[in-house]
Amino acid sequence: MSAGRGKLFWTEVVLSGVAAALAVLSLITHEWIELLTGWDPDHGSGSVEWAITLIPAVLAVVLALLARAEYRRPTPKSIT
Repeated sequence: MSAGRGKLFWTEVVLSGVAAALAVLSLITHEWIELLTGWDPDHGSGSVEWAITLIPAVLAVVLALLARAEYRRPTPKSIT
């Protein structure tokens, strides 16, 4: 870990990356629910997958913004 950056920052960075990867995966294959579970909630139209794609995409943006704010927050000086 980088000096001066806490666990919260790194947690937000990692979760943002995971959420972005899920969003990209959803964009690549629109039928991933059917491939993983065999369940076809939207009868092949892909509308459920598109709706689910929005959730990780928005989550990735929010977490990235939170990580940016955490990164820019001044670190307290240690008293030695």
